[in-house]
Amino acid sequence: MKTPLSTWARNISPSPTLAVDAKAKKLKAEGKDVCGFGAGEPDFDTPDFIKEACIKAIEAGKTKYLPSAGLPALREALAAHYAKRRGIRRAASNFIVSPGGKFSCYLAIMATISPGDEVIIPAPYWVSYPEMVKLAGGVPVFVKATDAADFKVTVEQLADAVTDKTKLIILTSPSNPTGAVYSREELQKIAGFAVERDLLIMSDEIYSTLVYDGVEAASPASLSDEAMERTIVVSGFSKAYSMTGWRLGTLCAPDAIAKAVADLQSQTSSNATSFAQFGALAAMENEKLADEAVAEMKKSFDRRRLALLQGLNSIDGVFCRRAQGAFYLFPNISSFGLSSTDFCSKLLEEELVAVVPGSAFGSDENVRFSYAVSDETIQKGLERMAKFCARV
Repeated sequence: MKTPLSTWARNISPSPTLAVDAKAKKLKAEGKDVCGFGAGEPDFDTPDFIKEACIKAIEAGKTKYLPSAGLPALREALAAHYAKRRGIRRAASNFIVSPGGKFSCYLAIMATISPGDEVIIPAPYWVSYPEMVKLAGGVPVFVKATDAADFKVTVEQLADAVTDKTKLIILTSPSNPTGAVYSREELQKIAGFAVERDLLIMSDEIYSTLVYDGVEAASPASLSDEAMERTIVVSGFSKAYSMTGWRLGTLCAPDAIAKAVADLQSQTSSNATSFAQFGALAAMENEKLADEAVAEMKKSFDRRRLALLQGLNSIDGVFCRRAQGAFYLFPNISSFGLSSTDFCSKLLEEELVAVVPGSAFGSDENVRFSYAVSDETIQKGLERMAKFCARV
């Protein structure tokens, strides 16, 4: 019998981050005391005022289809929010609301990449980018950024990777998995390069509100009109407002790309969940409450970041740079002579500590810790990690 699966289905890889989280949850369900650092989601509840807005929408019968591009009032609110907070001045028609930030990324790639087009992806990268490019028939081209370079690529590296088939550069700042944040000056150089070479940029800014040490998470789309016309900004409500299960992503793009994304969505998901969008609208319209909720989460994340950073760097053989955004640390464990997969497998088996191998992100020298966990989990996990590393 011929295989019933398509080329796309046969070649796609499952998400390793979700696999680690599932394994940790399975062990916990079996009664094991697992310290899980794998999940990329805030460990806070969605703010009450957002939940209440969604409940009211359901009670008011706002449970029907919406325009594919999103609730008009939400798109208007996003345009106002981006102009005020991100320095990106676009019309509401340039904003698309999708079922999750991941789907926003996928739609952006599907709208711009044809078979054979090359997409430059700085490594370490979020695990889904290469798979999305391959699903569009594109070719991922990786450019390696190391610990020593603060996990950021340079224009010179990008220039070496560009060919006549290059169509798109993917940037993530703040980064998953490294927590690195590109400075405005660094982004200006990259945006200028994209303008010069007539390339598109997909700027994943899902963690833009979660920055520390007084740094700014600038957007390439805010740097010049020329850069804005080549930049697709993808984001969402999951990380900033702890709305991961709501599945609400956003996309801001030039006219032709925004229209193409809306058309693609109309033929795939139709629209993001109607009543969930009313919750998101509340987050946009109630700035004071939203800012207070984000500030409270950031305060906890910052404390955990510093505690985990100090603890990891106190372990012989481990080196970890100081991340300035998101809620991840990406320590280097290469001194132990194990692949990141073997390191993580043994750590989970022997000490019940779940972290994600760096190989999933294109960097086998590292492992990813999420500090979107309790202070108690961080302390206990560090003690177990130290014991494990001492044995190795």
